[in-house]
Amino acid sequence: MHAAIVTGVSRGLGAALAGALLGRGFEVLGVGRSTPPQLDGARYRFAPFDLAQVERIDEALAPAFAALGEARPASVCLVNNAALAGPVGTLGKLTAGEIASSLAVNLAAVVALTNLFCLVFADPTLPRRVINVSSGAAQNPLSGEGAYCAAKAGMEMITRVLAAERNETSFRSIAVRPGVIDTDMQAFARSQSPDILPSVELFKGFHRDGRLVAPVVVAAKIVDRLIVGEVEHGRTYSYAEL
Repeated sequence: MHAAIVTGVSRGLGAALAGALLGRGFEVLGVGRSTPPQLDGARYRFAPFDLAQVERIDEALAPAFAALGEARPASVCLVNNAALAGPVGTLGKLTAGEIASSLAVNLAAVVALTNLFCLVFADPTLPRRVINVSSGAAQNPLSGEGAYCAAKAGMEMITRVLAAERNETSFRSIAVRPGVIDTDMQAFARSQSPDILPSVELFKGFHRDGRLVAPVVVAAKIVDRLIVGEVEHGRTYSYAEL
């Protein structure tokens, strides 16, 4: 039995990833504020949690992680997928609280969850994998999405740091930029006015040009290429490589 932990299972790519993994026979632990009805069955467990509460991650999620480990999986994978699109706005128009909330979910929670994963699944003989769902925003600045861009860049650096710290052959840390996916985050971006999100035309263009890909399509590619397939430690993969 192989196991995976997926954050942000409420909808979008997270729900699609959990579904694809269940379809491949994985035991799946979903983490999020809610879980969609299609994710059920004996091999699915759900840990309700708001990842904005970073300081509570250890106490709230350690029992669920430990229970998964007690099932003695043949391998285990953590997929850090949860993300917040907001707040949007150029620097100088945001509040400190909005920035803190964004970085909590999009970066601090990723680091805390990865730390917990390494603590609970410490057996060097157990094949382990951490997959961080990043974005082209990690490299390309988007006006009005500063906090999001900074978080995704930080996520890719944590991927590389983890690869430097864990050089055993049983451990792999990678990031993936999954392309433009037809999710609520894209719809949210398209709904913004140019004075709030100066890069809004980019998102409208993705939709207008038919470039958005269904979450189930992207999820299947990620599972096949990055969760089941062989990967290069510390590398960031693009959608074109899936």
